[in-house]
Amino acid sequence: MKKLLSAVMLVAVIAAGAWFFVSPRQEAPQVTFNTLENETLSMASLRGQVVLVKFWATSCVTCIQQMPDTIDLYQTYGSQGFEVVAVSMDYDPIEYVRNFVQSRDLPFVIAPDASGEVAQAFGDVKLTPIAFLIDRDGRIVKRYLGVYDKQEMRLTVEKTLAG
Repeated sequence: MKKLLSAVMLVAVIAAGAWFFVSPRQEAPQVTFNTLENETLSMASLRGQVVLVKFWATSCVTCIQQMPDTIDLYQTYGSQGFEVVAVSMDYDPIEYVRNFVQSRDLPFVIAPDASGEVAQAFGDVKLTPIAFLIDRDGRIVKRYLGVYDKQEMRLTVEKTLAG
């Protein structure tokens, strides 16, 4: 009986893994970001680039700790077609976001999500940090929740850029 149960579990794990690798990538939501500079930026306009959509908040310790890594990714790969859209959460006061962005001279797009619509479109995001890596065709390659392996993320960005 133990052998049968072990075999069934093994088949289930293999099937789940195969489904993950074979299943088509999910399309990124077709949202429009309103940037801190009062400009609009749509996911459609980002086609052809690899995009990291990162949900964050000024009150999130892990988000703050990850910002230098996000800056480094952007500076390293931006010239290769890599874009970052940092979406601040609807509960984050806009003055706090502006102060944070200015004090750290963030080089990428900042998009306050005052209405919560962008977070809703990406699966009702409530926790931060959460990031979605999107390929040049607008499909979600990977979702990162919380603390992530920096080297693995860098390798995934490189692979997606090489695409």
